[in-house]
Amino acid sequence: MSISIPQLPKGTRDFYPEAQRIQNYIFDTWRSTAESFAYEEYEGPMFEHLELYTGKSGEEIVSQLYNFKDKGDREIALRPEMTPTLARLVIQKARELKKPFKWFSMPRLFRYEKAQKGRLREFFQLNMDIIGTESIYAEADLMAAIATMLRKFGLKDNEFAIGVSSRKLLATYLEEIGAPNPSLVYPVLDRRLKIGPEAFAKALTEAGLSETQIKQLDDFMSCKSLEEVRNAVKSENAAAALKEIEDLFETLAAAGYGDCVNLDLSIVRGLAYYTGIVFEVFDKGKSMRAIAGGGRYDSLTEKLGGERIPGVGFGMGDVVLADLLAEHKLLPSPKQSVDFYIASFTNDMKKVFETAQMFRAGGKVVSHPLAPMKMGKQLDQANYQGATIVVYVDGSKAGAGEFEYKDMRTGEMFVGNADTIVERLKTEVKKAE
Repeated sequence: MSISIPQLPKGTRDFYPEAQRIQNYIFDTWRSTAESFAYEEYEGPMFEHLELYTGKSGEEIVSQLYNFKDKGDREIALRPEMTPTLARLVIQKARELKKPFKWFSMPRLFRYEKAQKGRLREFFQLNMDIIGTESIYAEADLMAAIATMLRKFGLKDNEFAIGVSSRKLLATYLEEIGAPNPSLVYPVLDRRLKIGPEAFAKALTEAGLSETQIKQLDDFMSCKSLEEVRNAVKSENAAAALKEIEDLFETLAAAGYGDCVNLDLSIVRGLAYYTGIVFEVFDKGKSMRAIAGGGRYDSLTEKLGGERIPGVGFGMGDVVLADLLAEHKLLPSPKQSVDFYIASFTNDMKKVFETAQMFRAGGKVVSHPLAPMKMGKQLDQANYQGATIVVYVDGSKAGAGEFEYKDMRTGEMFVGNADTIVERLKTEVKKAE
């Protein structure tokens, strides 16, 4: 009887060690940047009650979820995003949490949708959020963190852009032109650049807009500068929303991020819970999906049954980010790298383990053979694992307390004690930099 070979589920990935090293590089950069901006890390369960998502987005969201009934006949869903979990956490301890606070998380998420370039059914996402303030400086802090993070990954300011828009500004403009039922209009506006002018006009007509209103709205969303927007709006509420964007841009410019942000009113964000500034991050050519996206959601906790607590945040997925970094040749080598490989001519395994532990105690990454083998095979293994220095525990030229060792970067042989060997490692690393 033939046995079928197990297959990888569609839309998921395996992380062999080489791929996991790349993934850890992304995670490490995410975490170090978030922590440098004083965000604290949190987590939640990988599955939640289904009503947490239907309560936020409606029953139509179910088609995009991995959902099931558990053994207690409860409706459960694997988490497709982190913001509802964050809102639940905030609601549960609303009175205890000192606000404002800044949190981040790097959850594994699941969405049942068509797997394609830049989008999988299982993925990781950095979430950074500020809860408990309506100040525009919260948005400024998040965008500064995004720009800092992308710079750390090696991208230059002219290679990415944080496009900024405002749901508040858009809502006031829709009111100015007399557009009915904005909740039907937002999803259409979010697809504006994806569906073409004719399909866009048709969808807006179906949402109740007249031909004149469609033209006004299209012209408004095509504005490229704050001055153009200022000339297009009339109401005090629109002016106040525009002032928020101006303050945001001026703050980011003062902090050295002025070249990283621009006005982009085509950004709407389809989710209904956004209430103010919304933003997306693209490579300058917009050749890929958005690298990150987010915005202000001041009513989400209230919508989920808690008190009104303002919040703003973004998500950055690992799939698009990794594709972008690969395109720019900014990913590190996936090869393993160790500081020392401990070898033995006589296969003295006890001496090998003893020496390895001595170097590990100093914080170094150390490998060695796990069974007696010829020296040629030991060196092959050292080379495969990316060892910087091979230390021989029983070299004939070494005196008491010393070792023969080989610098694999140059092929040179030396004799010295442990301190000398460690210093050699440090010195060569500095020269390589």
